Amino acid sequence: MTTLVPMTMLGVHVGAREDDADPLAEARESGADGVQIFLADPQGWKAPKPHPLADQLRSSDLDIYVHAPYVLNVATTNNRIRIPSRKLLQQHMDAAASIGAVALIVHGGHLGAGDDPEVGFANWRKAIAYTDIKVPLLIENTAGGDNAVAREADRIGRLFDAIDGAEGSELVGFCLDTCHAHAGGIALDTAVERLLSLTGRIDLVHANDSRDPFDSGADRHTNFGTGQLDHEAFVDVVRTAGAPVIAETPGGPVEHKADFDWLLSRL
Repeated sequence: MTTLVPMTMLGVHVGAREDDADPLAEARESGADGVQIFLADPQGWKAPKPHPLADQLRSSDLDIYVHAPYVLNVATTNNRIRIPSRKLLQQHMDAAASIGAVALIVHGGHLGAGDDPEVGFANWRKAIAYTDIKVPLLIENTAGGDNAVAREADRIGRLFDAIDGAEGSELVGFCLDTCHAHAGGIALDTAVERLLSLTGRIDLVHANDSRDPFDSGADRHTNFGTGQLDHEAFVDVVRTAGAPVIAETPGGPVEHKADFDWLLSRL
């Protein structure tokens, strides 16, 4: 691949929120330039509470990213999930803006086995129109699910075609997760070129190795160089995407520092 723009930021995801935890301190101990956090239980439906370190987050020199809960699914045809998901999306959007976040990341979601994918794309367009987007909203590709909206490259492209032109769509971007791409059947050696051609943008890279084989559908991250990714292609994704990078790998500052050292030595 031809080098595009060098990596602009190397950050780390710091786990589930605990009110006595300091994500900024953990990120700095890892040697990171940025940090990604949850603002509520990632498996729950409760609205985020005011963050106890909101002032420090807003004034930090680190780039702050927020990941929305995994349960959120605005694509589904199930009203009992889709409508609460829209509400939860707005709540996390408001909370992300309140701490000065760079962006809010959300998974693409999925449909039922017999549902038409076009309905899911249309539901995403409606969700964007309904949401007061205060910070960039980044849709992330997902690893598994037979009727996932954003697992396969072609569906990702159709999703972005569907939302193009919706009110607020100029603030909607794409987050490329390397483990999810590998697990979802998107070859990393051509992922940047292919996804840029389909979405027009890559705004963030979630850099993760994978414990499982290609196209397995399994979302199990592991530390850089220890999994089943094509590691040369993995490094090339980081090199050529021209986007900030967040590592969502296991462990704490020691393990994350080792991940950064592994990656930077190859860049």
